[in-house]
Amino acid sequence: MHQRTPCIPIRGTAVYNFADFPEAPLRSRTLLRIALACATVLCLTVLAAAQSATTKSAAKTDKPAASASTDKTTAGEKLDINTATEDQLKALPGIGDAYAKAIIAGRPYRAKNELVTKKIIPQAAYEKVKDQIIAHRTAATAKASAAKK
Repeated sequence: MHQRTPCIPIRGTAVYNFADFPEAPLRSRTLLRIALACATVLCLTVLAAAQSATTKSAAKTDKPAASASTDKTTAGEKLDINTATEDQLKALPGIGDAYAKAIIAGRPYRAKNELVTKKIIPQAAYEKVKDQIIAHRTAATAKASAAKK
């Protein structure tokens, strides 16, 4: 059997040469392989997360462009809920046939938040469209509100 010889004693313990341990290179290679595998898994996870974030941000930038083309409003021009047609209202995100008809039936509106206070649409749908709508008071809507009273 191979006899191990101490190199340098440190505080009462003996330190041995790696040459005295034939299994030492095998252990270091195994540890190196494990570290390399962990680093590979970490890199793949980071790349997948970055690709997912890029895909989500691209989808978010596509949605406003699509909704702007479907309704006739631009970034500076908001849709008046007191005068909008049913088709214009349906073009808003979260507003379908039923909500569009309910919005038209509930006219006139003094403020756009009356859609929620009058329980015409739910808060979640209002949050989607609140930046795209406005409630102008014209002479016709003022007369209609006075007639309803």
